[in-house]
Amino acid sequence: MKKQNTFIVAAAVTAAVIAAFWLILAAPGYTGNEINMTRGVTSQSVINYQLHMIILWICVIIGVIVFSAMFVSIVLHRKSKGHEAAQFTHSTKAEIVWTVIPVLILIGMAIPATTALINMEVAPETEMTIKITGFQWRWKYEYIEDEIQFISSLDSNSNAARRLASGTDPEDVDHYLREVDKPLVLPTETKIKFLITADDVIHSWWVPALGWKRDAVPGFINEAWTEIMEPGVYRGQCAELCGKDHGFMPIVLNVLPHKEYDAWVNEQKQLMAHEQANVDRLWSRDELMELGENVYATQCATCHQADGLGLAPAFPALAGSEVSKGPIGVNIDVVLHGRDGTAMQAWGNMLSETDIAAALTYTRNAFGNETGDVIQPQTIARIKNG
Repeated sequence: MKKQNTFIVAAAVTAAVIAAFWLILAAPGYTGNEINMTRGVTSQSVINYQLHMIILWICVIIGVIVFSAMFVSIVLHRKSKGHEAAQFTHSTKAEIVWTVIPVLILIGMAIPATTALINMEVAPETEMTIKITGFQWRWKYEYIEDEIQFISSLDSNSNAARRLASGTDPEDVDHYLREVDKPLVLPTETKIKFLITADDVIHSWWVPALGWKRDAVPGFINEAWTEIMEPGVYRGQCAELCGKDHGFMPIVLNVLPHKEYDAWVNEQKQLMAHEQANVDRLWSRDELMELGENVYATQCATCHQADGLGLAPAFPALAGSEVSKGPIGVNIDVVLHGRDGTAMQAWGNMLSETDIAAALTYTRNAFGNETGDVIQPQTIARIKNG
């Protein structure tokens, strides 16, 4: 009779706990993201979420049964009620049962887990390919089929607000440290392959809504794929400690329906044609200074600071710099190819000829340098082309 009561109480406790979970899940307005992992918007993230829920409920049921039996036994079979501990050393039957049952449970868990991993690692026939390259501290995106490429950096508002004594309150900046100047634009319901690498140190490209992340390793290409089912804006960040400004390397995806995405592609191709026209024409000093100030703020100020004073010794000052005030050819070579033994990156394959010419013109005439030099995009193009 006592054994029956023990099992009845254990079953009642188990049922009560399970009922409490179901009440939480059925609560009005509950989406699952409040106390659970997010569902995501890709086929892989759905598989991940379903796997998570299967394993979660198996663990919940095991935990409820084990702890219910344990606490009920503690309460109903305590010494103060006259119970005495059984005197035995082992039970072969019990040992077989508590070995076989966990093994069967683990096999049951392994089947959906293996399916999820295979789906994540083995890409299907994809419809487009994007190469992602990580730099300190920005991302370069290349659309292989459409020959579109651009650099995505922390947006200027966040970049300004993050600086001490900037006068900008971070709370006044929308999506502070999670916004970029140029998001990665993708189409919905399209199987996309990603080729992920890095140019300097190890980064990690991570957008939680996609359901996976991949390390970006210099000299090595990691592959991943996705199919995003819902249009929208999805945010992520570099998930690898990649340097002092690691926290300022966000990722933003702008996922569009096919018609809108096709329109965006056509717009980008027109911009690329316009960029070639910009290289061919002569720019005025004022035009280059205006564009150069913007390029410096988004690409250069992260290291050299908004006032050009830098952060010695890793990031030297540009104000009064021997490079910025010295021979133009040396200055151009440093910007295009970087400088060995320093944190200076090679920008030749990252920025357009126009942006590089504008940035050089600006830095050679700002921060008190005032060299009077004007560098044309044509000059940069000729040097890059040998």
